[in-house]
Amino acid sequence: MEDAEAKKTTSSPLFSFSSASFGFGFEAAPGPPPPPPPPAVEVLLSEESPVAAGNVEPVVVDDSLSIYKGRVNTCDIFGVKNSDLVPGKYEGGLKLWEGSLDLVKTLNSDIKDDRLLAEGKHVLELGCGHGLPGIFAGLKGAGLVHFQDFNAEVLRCLTIPNVKVNLFKESSQGTCTSRSVGFYAGDWSEIDKLLLCGDAVHDKTTNHHTENEGYSGYDIILMAETVYALDSLPSLYRLIKKCLRYPGGVVYMAGKKHYFGVGGGTRQFLRLVTEDGAMQSDLLAEVTDGSSNVREVWKFSFK
Repeated sequence: MEDAEAKKTTSSPLFSFSSASFGFGFEAAPGPPPPPPPPAVEVLLSEESPVAAGNVEPVVVDDSLSIYKGRVNTCDIFGVKNSDLVPGKYEGGLKLWEGSLDLVKTLNSDIKDDRLLAEGKHVLELGCGHGLPGIFAGLKGAGLVHFQDFNAEVLRCLTIPNVKVNLFKESSQGTCTSRSVGFYAGDWSEIDKLLLCGDAVHDKTTNHHTENEGYSGYDIILMAETVYALDSLPSLYRLIKKCLRYPGGVVYMAGKKHYFGVGGGTRQFLRLVTEDGAMQSDLLAEVTDGSSNVREVWKFSFK
């Protein structure tokens, strides 16, 4: 379900495509239409579910840092067994995907090597699930971290408990390591109404921004394993361009090169970005550890 703005063809230096086709040949899959997406809503920190994640276990980032995560049974929350995806109902947020760990490791490397500064930045994690990349950004000093997932239940049962156990705790010096956080549930075609917008859609030749002024929005957008479904890629890309701070914002994307059975993958998303022409792309890591098909981590930024 597209909002009114998304249905229009946008024309500006940064947007030159129609939402119907994007010029990439993406077409709706045959068969019955999917159910309408749930409404976009903010989920409060206080709305942690009584069926919250338990059995907290560490995920080791390096010798000096571990992130703690819980575990929730899919059947307990959604009534489905042994399923990673139920279209329109559950988008796999309760599973810890390999790409999430790849992304955290890449962020850690870039921060250590002074290629990325998280301190004080506004960060958005899309399709967050466990929220480990966003939590990592918070641990590295991000001033604001927003977590988005398709399912409000995932945020209440898993993301919020994980955030609390990692970011809301007393350090040995007696100071709180919590950060300003927010949680938002809904489909990518509608969630922008609740998120920070970067105003990159504005044509700079017709507004009052100066060339050096910059815009609002998120400094860093993180996403892991979000590019699996071919028909969702245009909405995802449109959302990124709406929310990313122009011109200095960056996007870190981790995912599989190809997702068998659903048609998406990092290279399909890269094709969309390349043909649009507004962003540059850099391959940061390729992972061939045998636990899945080839995985990649990419970085995108405005040209």
